[in-house]
Amino acid sequence: MSTELGSEPITLEMYAETGFPLARALADEFSKQYPQVKFNVREDQFTVIVENAPRVMASDNAPDIIRLPTMVDLVKDGLLKNLDPYFTAYGWDKFPASQLVQLRVAEGGRPRGSGSLYAMGLGYSVTGVFYDKQLAQKVGMTQPPATVAEFEALLAKAKAANVPPIMQFNKNTAGINFPHQALQNQFGDPAQIADWIFQKPGATFDTPAALKATQTIQKWAQAGYFPKDANAIDYTAMMGQFQKGGGLFMFNGDWESANLDKSMPGNVGFFLFPGETAGAKHVAMSAPNTFGVSAKAKHPDAAAFFLNWLHTNDKAREITVKVGGSSPGGPPDLTVPPAADGTVLAQTLKASQQLGAENGAVDFTANATGAIFASAITPEMQKLVAGQQTPEGYVKAVQTEYEKELSQ
Repeated sequence: MSTELGSEPITLEMYAETGFPLARALADEFSKQYPQVKFNVREDQFTVIVENAPRVMASDNAPDIIRLPTMVDLVKDGLLKNLDPYFTAYGWDKFPASQLVQLRVAEGGRPRGSGSLYAMGLGYSVTGVFYDKQLAQKVGMTQPPATVAEFEALLAKAKAANVPPIMQFNKNTAGINFPHQALQNQFGDPAQIADWIFQKPGATFDTPAALKATQTIQKWAQAGYFPKDANAIDYTAMMGQFQKGGGLFMFNGDWESANLDKSMPGNVGFFLFPGETAGAKHVAMSAPNTFGVSAKAKHPDAAAFFLNWLHTNDKAREITVKVGGSSPGGPPDLTVPPAADGTVLAQTLKASQQLGAENGAVDFTANATGAIFASAITPEMQKLVAGQQTPEGYVKAVQTEYEKELSQ
């Protein structure tokens, strides 16, 4: 293992996610600064990466750097490189521990959240609610809601004023899981959710908080707060519709900030989803844009050098903010590149810092196991909003699939 890059020309194989230009932008800048390193970037939809990752990483042409679905099975199967030696060599202990906790996996693959480091983030995202300022004016919203009840009152006002309340996708992957988890985070102890995601023994999804969140989503669907055809709207279509004034609110992440500042300049706001009582601690899904190094990578040292560089190099940090729309992470004494006043990017960066200060970050329930999102959350959420599944049936179906996967 070496922390030197070397002067020999090499090509790093990168497997990244379609529709998110950050990985490629960072690779291009790295090659500018280190011309001996070229990148061969392959891109696929996230659902395709989820299916392909084990096979691709086990092949003789394993990527050096790969956008990771969940890490547990990849660690269990010995497909991911343990980054502990680099953690020590590069001094990553100076990073806030909470920034890297989701990237740790115990020996044998579980639980997650402790043990060795197996990945790093290309940006550390925060999720919340974007809103259309012109539509907000129409419904008399002068400031972000301070409670769940205030948020629901705005949904009702929007519906009454013929303003589509929430623009949310639910095709291919369950975008309605964003508002579902936003509610679940507030209705119970988020530590319980983290335990379930991290596969701690005895953790369950079948909790009063998850049930109440599911009942609320059902109620919103029945009230017409989501698009009628949500199950036919994919992520790209949702973004297009929101930009055309297709919804007052949209649950999404800061990775869209820069894009929305370009497409809807001055007309977008962002807030962290509120609690049940005013002044309650904020909790939000927040996760690193996770990238790891294949155990069979041809250039693991260069891959780790790149992962360190993107956290610590001024230009790389600026790209993470401007292109990725998210906090660059890294040592807390490094400044976060500023965003222009009045931009939604400035608001999401502020929200990210606020969430960090309140220690309210929780991972996505979709990351609990390798297949839970595709096998249970998505189909069951589609049935729920179409009126073909009950809230009780939903939480039980998700937990049953989880137990099935853990027993394999």
